Amino acid sequence: MLDALILDLGNVLAFHDNALLFRALGECFDRPPERFQAELEKDLWDRVNLGELPGDALRVELNRQLGTAVSRADFEAAWSCHFTVHHEMVAVVDRLVGRLPLVLLSNTHDLHVAALRPRLPVLQRFDALVLSCEVRLKKPDPRIYREAVARSGAAPGRCAFFDDVETYARAATAQGLHGRVFTTAAAFVRDLEALGVAA
Repeated sequence: MLDALILDLGNVLAFHDNALLFRALGECFDRPPERFQAELEKDLWDRVNLGELPGDALRVELNRQLGTAVSRADFEAAWSCHFTVHHEMVAVVDRLVGRLPLVLLSNTHDLHVAALRPRLPVLQRFDALVLSCEVRLKKPDPRIYREAVARSGAAPGRCAFFDDVETYARAATAQGLHGRVFTTAAAFVRDLEALGVAA
């Protein structure tokens, strides 16, 4: 039933602990986590995901908004501290390499991708990476799903998309893909088998 598989990054290939992230950022910018978030301009995270604050531009912007002078090294250590590789899922994906096209579709920032690439060498074996910060689109915009499908080389109805966020999985289904909510590696294997792919 499937000719291509499209996967999210966060909480699929790598867990992300947002509470830890905001604790670390709060310490970095000398604020409690709640105050750190409250003082940020409302559109900041959209700008992050859409690639409008690439690389060190994000730290510069945070320093501007918060009136701080955090160093690049301190910021980058905090900014990517919250990831843990999902080894069980990576092992499953390793077994799928070469059997059908694999595409990554993620709302993310370039520094996060840079931090995770060495820890996730399987990404080098994906056929395409559709990153919000590069394509300047983010889920659940229908255009980013169409971009992922185009890069997979398959028809939408022959693609499955797995994301831990139900809204994003449903948006994929609305574009004709088999959208599925990711929970565990074991459930992922069962879902793939139901779609005709032994994992």
